[in-house]
Order: sequence, then structure tokens, then C-alpha cells
Amino acid sequence: MTDIKIPGVGESVREAVLAQWLKNDGDHVHKDDPILVIETDKVSLEVVAETDGVLHTQVSAGKALPIGAVVGTLEPEQESAPSAVSSEKTSPAAIKPPLIQAEEKQPDIHPIDVPADVPASPPHIPENPPNASTAPDFLIPSVRRLIERTGADISAVVGTGPDGRITKGDVLLYLEDRPAPSAQPATTAECAAAPSLVDEPVTRTPMTPIRQRIAERLVQAKQQTAILTTFNEIDMTQVMALRQRYKDAFQKVHGVSLGFMSFFIKACVAALKDFPDINASIEGRDVVYHNYYHIGVAVGSPRGLVVPVIRHADRMSFADIETAIGNFVEKIQAGKLTLSDLEGGTFTISNGGVYGSLLSTPILNPPQSAILGMHKIEKRPVVIDDAIVIRSMMYVALSYDHRVVDGQGAVSCLKRIKECIEAPERLMMEV
Repeated sequence: MTDIKIPGVGESVREAVLAQWLKNDGDHVHKDDPILVIETDKVSLEVVAETDGVLHTQVSAGKALPIGAVVGTLEPEQESAPSAVSSEKTSPAAIKPPLIQAEEKQPDIHPIDVPADVPASPPHIPENPPNASTAPDFLIPSVRRLIERTGADISAVVGTGPDGRITKGDVLLYLEDRPAPSAQPATTAECAAAPSLVDEPVTRTPMTPIRQRIAERLVQAKQQTAILTTFNEIDMTQVMALRQRYKDAFQKVHGVSLGFMSFFIKACVAALKDFPDINASIEGRDVVYHNYYHIGVAVGSPRGLVVPVIRHADRMSFADIETAIGNFVEKIQAGKLTLSDLEGGTFTISNGGVYGSLLSTPILNPPQSAILGMHKIEKRPVVIDDAIVIRSMMYVALSYDHRVVDGQGAVSCLKRIKECIEAPERLMMEV
């Protein structure tokens, strides 16, 4: 018998949520088969079977558990045998049909429409259904409460229940069909105080650890930093033409597609070198200037936003960057992103354009001092050399911590990014 435990995923992580069982109780699983998914406040990952066996789950999905907690077992298949079944046969004469006997003794009444205080032998109901249905004693409690709350005219409600009794549906139908009163419309306060006729359906689910952590960090960023945002727009015509010209050859040589993100990462690294405040962070009363360039790329996932970090981006080629991004996407889809993939970033890029965002103000990813927001590319009329022309344009936004970064530095940094993208040959020549 092999125990299935919540694995350790980092020194600072003390508990995880069993997010999902990928196999069912009693399933036969093989070694290295994914059997469950756990989530922490930073990452979600799959847990695989350590050996072959029959899965027996002990904890249901959705529970927070300490690291090392046992959530199930894998029983070797040779030990797993079906439960013994008694060979004794029950005599047909010993089988009693309690349901049939109960039906024979049950009077021909409808318990769902009879209040609790009505005697077992109901009195004779007159043949006039409206008279019977309008008598308060013959209304079930839920109907009586609804009539009391809404003030419905019981004599005007047509009962459709057994023997003409009024049901809750009859009252609701009457309330929907009755003419609007000619009196003055109710005030806002009266409307707010009026009870709801029907409870609206809702779905309530607990926040996942990742979503809780995202919420905490966003609130932290708003409360503990002085966020400002500067905007600009970039003419994407040249970089789009360059990408179109070389994308097939790039794919053939490097085995990966050439996207826009590698251009922006290269442009950001060039700008960060010129404006080191953007690549800094605050620790206590100190400003820490990072002499390396670990660029986080915000990626949406079904379980929330994650920001895997491309380390030493300044040392990487376009193909290296695109390959790293592709590897992160595969890890996210497979639920195999690790804590080391998310830690240590010095600057972040978020591309809301993939979702159709035209303009936004990205929020900081603490303890970083800045984040670049990319947006969708759309053709717009612009003036070039006193002529109105159509260009593929993108709005960009740089949010920054004003405690570290001055407005001049932020504006100049964003302008430098713009220059690199609009003249992509500068990125190749590193000028």
C-alpha cells in the first residue's frame, strides 16, 4: 500500500489545495500517470502516481491541506479483490413488499398540499373548488407566507392543484398577470424594501489559493506603492513587415514561431539598460538596482494570471526568447509550472491586446517598480511628413512606482521602447 501525499513545492509553502482528482476512486492507474492537481498561492501542478495500483481516495477535492498530508492510497492490484458476496439465497417467501403494503394503507390524498396540522382523515371538501382553495386552513404554509408578503387577492387566484387548491405557482402567475396599480410609482426606498418574489439563482465557490494570492498582491500594490501610468503609441508597421518577411525562414531554422513578444522583450531590455530606475525595487529604506534583466511575461490561465520569468533576457536571442515562452505555455497548460519559474522577475510585460484591449493601466507586480502594458494592433490614420496615412498602431502604457521612478525617466523609457519597435533593425544592431 502506497500513500499519496501532498508534495512539498517550496520552502515558504506550508499548505496546498487539492484542486481536482484526475482519476476516480477505484481506477487502475499506472506509474507516472497524473492522478490529482494541487494549487498553492503561487502555482498549480499535477501529482503523478509513484507506482501501479488501484486508487483509493480519502479526501475530496477543494480542501486545503498541509504539505505531507495523505489524501489517498495506491493498492497493489494483486491485493485488490472484489468484496465477498454471500452465496446464501433469500427465500422468496421471506421477501416482503413494504412499498406495496404501504401503498395499500395510504389514503388517496396528496400530502404535499396538506398542511402539517390537518388530521390524518381530512374532512369532506365541498365540490366548489374556489371556496375550498380560498379557505386559509387549506393553504400550505409556503403559499400562505407568499400571499402575506405580496398582498395577493386570494379570491382572484385560480387554484390548479388537486381539488382546486392554490399552489405557489398559481400565486406567482397571478402576480405576473395582474394589472399594474394606477397609484403613483413606488419610491426608491420602497422598492428597495420590497421582498423579492423569487430567489435569484447564484453559484458560490471559494477562491482558489492562486486567486487569493492575486487579490492580495493587487491590493498590496495599490496600498503600498505610488502608481502612475504614462502612455504612448507605437507604429507597428515596420516590425510587422519584418516579421512577415522572415517568419517562415525563422520557423524553419529555429523550429519556433516568431512573435511580437520577443521584439518587445528586446526593446525593454535596451530601455532598462538606459534607465536603471525602471529595473530597480525598494527593500526597506534601500533602492536595489538589479544588474540583470529577468523579464516576467504575464500569461492568462484557467486558474488565474501567472507571470513566468525569462531570466537573463539580455543574453538571449530572438529564438531563445520565443522558445522559452513556448515552454512556459506548455507548462501552464499541463499544470507543471514550478515556483522557480515565477520568482525573481525585475520587470513585467502584460499583453492585453490578445484579448482585444485597446488601452489599460496595468498594475505593478510587487516588488517590481514598473510594468509595460501592450494592447491590440489596429489601423488608424496618422500624420507622417504632413500627410495623413494609415498605419498599424498600438497603444502602450508604462505603470511605475513614483517612489523610485520620476516621471521624466518613465516617459523617456517608454519613448525608448517605442523607438526600438518602430525601427527594429536597432534591436539587431543593439544601438
